[in-house]
Amino acid sequence: MAQPAPYLGEFEHLLLLAVLQCGDEAYAVPIRRVLAERTGRRVSRGAVHTSLERLERKGLLTSRLGEPLAVRGGRSRRYYAPTPAGIVAIRAARAALRTLSRGLESLLDARP
Repeated sequence: MAQPAPYLGEFEHLLLLAVLQCGDEAYAVPIRRVLAERTGRRVSRGAVHTSLERLERKGLLTSRLGEPLAVRGGRSRRYYAPTPAGIVAIRAARAALRTLSRGLESLLDARP
């Protein structure tokens, strides 16, 4: 029997989606920018780094170090990409939201 998709908290879900939005340039700075621009939420650097590490430990993200950059004092950026399990988790969370929202369109789509 197939193992169920790992549970994603709201922030983890948003973070995985932001990583996908950033594509090949998915390192902490643009990930944080995408989160802020698309959700309207201010997100601390620490929250982003901690959650990226947690998602990697869960096997939902993988990371790699880029080349050292002079503008960073010779330090490298850490780039992130979702794993196949990460994509499965995003799909499962999306399906759950869709299922739970079904039948509530008149309430959820109403203008205040």
